[in-house]
Amino acid sequence: MYHIIVPIDFSPESLHGLELAILFSRNIESKIQMVYVQKKSMDYNPGSKEQEHRFAKEEFAKIKEKYSTKLPQNIKLDFIIKTGRIYREIVNQSESFKESFIVTSTHGASGFEKFFIGSNAFKIISATSNPVVTIRGKELPEKISKIIFPLDITADSRQKLPFTAELALLFNAEVHVITLTSLQTEDITKKLSSYSNQVCDYLEKRKIKYTSDSLTGSDLVELILNYSNMVKADLISIMTEQVSDANYIMGTAAQQILNRSEIPVLSINPKELHV
Repeated sequence: MYHIIVPIDFSPESLHGLELAILFSRNIESKIQMVYVQKKSMDYNPGSKEQEHRFAKEEFAKIKEKYSTKLPQNIKLDFIIKTGRIYREIVNQSESFKESFIVTSTHGASGFEKFFIGSNAFKIISATSNPVVTIRGKELPEKISKIIFPLDITADSRQKLPFTAELALLFNAEVHVITLTSLQTEDITKKLSSYSNQVCDYLEKRKIKYTSDSLTGSDLVELILNYSNMVKADLISIMTEQVSDANYIMGTAAQQILNRSEIPVLSINPKELHV
């Protein structure tokens, strides 16, 4: 049983995250929990905080009514209202469950403050040890049938394999394993081939459909996005390439994919995962 955590600020954009979570719940035994975070203020103004809390409860009631008929049978949709730093409360809520992941839009704004625009979505992704699935555009895939699995020469790039493979099994999806390099040398080619073989062996043992390919070019992000569009993929699985735990800064390639991809992106931090 997974808990799917969905940050909500009641904007149409944030509801795309909920719709994507519902799509995942069709194939995953899960509960969906929407999370709204009130900003903690140094000013003591209980009237406005209570007003915001009532507003959030009323909006959640409308959402539950609207989406009740779209939920798969036996899937529960509930909500929680928290107070604090937005990204931290989202992460804490997700990590309060043994098995969970976050599904969120990367854009949106509430009537109280800007929410996802800017750094909050990136902070959520970088601060959690749980997987995060993001959607930038308005178009939702009808199902998850093709997953792009990019590999580079870093050992971290394979850590996303267990959760990606689990999704592929649950959705009966095909995994496209693609090795990426901007410089073809004998040593790099040999290392990438070894990594690709390890991933393909892992998938084959679990009877997961897969294909493999090798791409070379100066712009690795462009290679990934063009390939994803060419095969009409439904999900791209990446590592966040985290370079600073203190400031939650992701690598530029990960940020570019999140900012430019028209299809959902699965992001996983370079840490040991046990799925």
